[in-house]
Amino acid sequence: MPLQIVRDDITTMKVDAIVNAAKESLLGGGGVDGAIHTAAGPELLAECRTLGGCRTGEAKITQGYRLPCRYVIHTVGPVWRGGTHGERELLASAYRSSLELAQRYRLQTVAFPLISSGAYGYPKAQALKVAVDTIGEFLLHNDMMVYLVIFDRASFELGEKLFADISAYIDDRYVKAHGGSRIEQRRRALFAAGTACEQETENAAPCQAAPQARRDLEEALGKLDESFSQMLLRKIDQSGMTDAQCYKKANIDRKLFSKIRSDIHYKPSKPTAMAFAVALELSLAEARELLEKAGFAFSHASKFDIIVEYFIARGNYNIFEINEALFAFDQSLLGG
Repeated sequence: MPLQIVRDDITTMKVDAIVNAAKESLLGGGGVDGAIHTAAGPELLAECRTLGGCRTGEAKITQGYRLPCRYVIHTVGPVWRGGTHGERELLASAYRSSLELAQRYRLQTVAFPLISSGAYGYPKAQALKVAVDTIGEFLLHNDMMVYLVIFDRASFELGEKLFADISAYIDDRYVKAHGGSRIEQRRRALFAAGTACEQETENAAPCQAAPQARRDLEEALGKLDESFSQMLLRKIDQSGMTDAQCYKKANIDRKLFSKIRSDIHYKPSKPTAMAFAVALELSLAEARELLEKAGFAFSHASKFDIIVEYFIARGNYNIFEINEALFAFDQSLLGG
């Protein structure tokens, strides 16, 4: 199941468990910790008192009480001390311990805050990378739906250089739809041709375009080749990956992949088709071909397309890093 970055209030998430960025005492605090305790009610604190605290990088679990989730997983992230005191390893351990605990309890859906990025001072861009890398690695080998919950835009930071590079890439290629564009010119030409044909019909003069159009359509239908589903399965076989490896790398749910595999005429959404192009590490030309099978194309009129193109052109096929960038630019995320 996929990792999704969402903007929400973690205390309202209807999932099996939410993760609390707690203090070692587990007795409540400020920020996310305080909000979770307030929403859960005093019963949560009473149970936490029985746990004997929690060491940094580890995790413990309680009931959710008045929260809409069944459980709260409490984990302790590191305090930022310049990055030379094992902070990255401890932060990764906090995520990993929480995920392993969720797996032990057979939980299917878990929501994380951005651990240590508040009062503990961990730089947000680095905290985000640790979160995405650690959760992404876990999901390559396990089935679980994981949400990384960002409370507001101020809580999210993409690396400044990467943000600037992508912004420049978009500026160089972004085509605003206006009257002078080729798409608009073509649309006007087609409209004019249609109007002319209607006028001929009204004047009882036959329109010669219609029979030719029908012949062109019949010819095109006669040339139908492999569908998106067929091409995808062929590409997976050629890559040497298993189906599971591919849909996990694509951030796609197993059930959605089953639909694609079982239906030769399945029409995926554009983010799903793009996700498989990334998972298969296709070149731009190959990615365009796969998208065409789904009825789509790369467009420089779409920021979503340009951002994905930016990563493919640079040989970066980490779907979670691509989704970080898409989220930063308020675009749809890859996957299902």
